[in-house]
Amino acid sequence: MPDKRLKVVVTRKLPEVVETRLSELFDVSLCPDDRSMTRDTLAAAIQDTDVLVPTITDPIDATLLAQAGERLKLIASYGAGVDHIDVATARQRGIHVSNTPGVVTEDTADMTIALILSITRRIPEGLSVMQKGEWSGWSPTALLGGRLGGRRLGILGMGRIGQAVARRAAVFGCQVHYHNRRRLRPETEAGLQATYWESLDQMVSRVDILSINCPHTPSTFHLMNARRLKLMKPSAVIVNTSRGEVIDENALTRMLRAGEIASAGLDVFEHGTEINPRLRELPNVVLLPHMGSATLEGRIEQGERVIINIKTFEDGHRPPDLVVPSML
Repeated sequence: MPDKRLKVVVTRKLPEVVETRLSELFDVSLCPDDRSMTRDTLAAAIQDTDVLVPTITDPIDATLLAQAGERLKLIASYGAGVDHIDVATARQRGIHVSNTPGVVTEDTADMTIALILSITRRIPEGLSVMQKGEWSGWSPTALLGGRLGGRRLGILGMGRIGQAVARRAAVFGCQVHYHNRRRLRPETEAGLQATYWESLDQMVSRVDILSINCPHTPSTFHLMNARRLKLMKPSAVIVNTSRGEVIDENALTRMLRAGEIASAGLDVFEHGTEINPRLRELPNVVLLPHMGSATLEGRIEQGERVIINIKTFEDGHRPPDLVVPSML
């Protein structure tokens, strides 16, 4: 009998256990090295495949989708975010889009707390002293940071990750405040011991730490613009493990240089890998290369969710993680 398995194209190298399982189930084309596909290669791939498995590094816009062959019926994205995919155009062309929501929640929340601790306890500075061999011994005034207990943490975006950050912050004795598109249910809010602010301006002017945990949408682009950043205390710190576009990076850089904001911990950037060089030079900034979700367990679980979405689709059913416009 002819091979009836779905043809699947994977755009990036995935954990070996995920690639092995994909190969067992489907007629899969894997990425031999960990580099993003060029646009031409991606366009060629979608002309003769049933399923595309892209990542956030693959922009799937209307122009690219116009080149898709009739076989392409599912884009099973490896990741929670879908702002790199023109979902509306895909649906118009009869192409389903799925993602892997919720998988990276705990990992990203862990990294948010790690960045907050790195900034407030000056961990990178201490590491630099040790690596340079400049430590001459303990001193009562050396590398003084600040304790988290009693500080006001403002969370911008109280979805899965924001709530996971809130739970962790409460253990450290932080006072949790949040701004969200919709207020949480009273029992959820009480369980998190979180104070809701309808006005983002009022919240950011009062918190000691601001954690960005909202998605990038047209309404959140530069939500933390120059005007709103100026509302923050000069002693405040800002952490972003969500999407770089939410913060006006140039405005943030200017204020950090001027001492109008104390420090920042950033795992994401407005222009991807093109980071403002002045930002990289600042001693009061901790920069990470988009590591928030980078755990082996998380990456494998993402792959498992992708496989479930593809297999469910192959069996003629709705993928469990189907993305619909109301989700965006």
